[in-house]
Parts: sequence; C-alpha cells; structure tokens
Amino acid sequence: MSKLRRSEVKRKTNETDIYISLTFDSFVDQKIEINSGIGFLDHMLHALAKHSRWSLILSCSGDLHIDDHHSVEDIGITLGLAWKNALGEPKGIKRYGYAYAPLDEALSRAVVDISGRPFACIDLGLKREFLGKLSCEMIPHFFESFATSAGITLHVDVLKGVNDHHRLHLII
Repeated sequence: MSKLRRSEVKRKTNETDIYISLTFDSFVDQKIEINSGIGFLDHMLHALAKHSRWSLILSCSGDLHIDDHHSVEDIGITLGLAWKNALGEPKGIKRYGYAYAPLDEALSRAVVDISGRPFACIDLGLKREFLGKLSCEMIPHFFESFATSAGITLHVDVLKGVNDHHRLHLII
C-alpha cells in the first residue's frame, strides 16, 4: 500500500487566519468542506478538489470588510504550501502535464511543470470586474501565489469563450 499523501497547513497573519487539510487520491472517501468567505472562490475550489480527487478542508477568516485581496492571496499561498507538502519528494511522478477543458462555449488550457522553479503565466481575458464577490483581478494573483508556494511553473490560458463564469470555471 502506498503512503497517504496528506498535509495540514495553518497560516495566521494580521489579515487572515487560514486552515487547510489536503489529501490527494481520495477515490472513495472524498471530503470537501470549503469556507473562504468568498462564495465564488469556494465554488471554484470545490470544483478543483472534486475533479482532482482531493479531500480538501479549507477555512479562512479574513478582512473581507476591506476587500478580498488578503484572503484570496493567502489562500493561494497556503494551498500551495499544502500541495507541496502533500506531494513530498516529487519522485515517481511525471514532471510535466497539461489539460484542455471545455465548458459550453469556453475552452481553456493548463500546463504545469513540477520543477521546483516557481512561475505563473495566467491569461484569462475576463471582462467582468467581479464574479460574485470575487474580484477578477485577484484570480491571476491566486494562481501566482499558489505556484510560488507550490514551487511549480504554471501556465493557464483561456483560449475562447464569452461567458466569464464559464471561462473561469474551466481553469480552477
């Protein structure tokens, strides 16, 4: 039986208090509980966990009375750390990966290099200022924060689509 790939990370700053429990390969007993205080971010992270077969428990208490910046950024940082810790030594895995995903009229591409060299290039082409209470300018910043903490190179491009909900839903 292989070792369970799991991590718990707590991050407390002046602006946020975050807890993440992440378990990879939750084929049977997948558990997803997400409360960031930002509904659309919760929706996106839930979809990511479900389709990645992760068990993900995430709670964030942040300074949302100011805006969503600190919560989104710190969740990206904390999730990246949890991901890197759960992965452990990246031996026996493929270094590169890519995927295309369609949703109605939208099509996206994500490419990853588990290289230990953090970098993110995110091109979403979103037109709206907000999706729910999630500011669209924070979405690339989330991925940049995640990639930096996870130590990966990440390229995400939305290739086509007109509905920003569909365009964003594909990439997370």
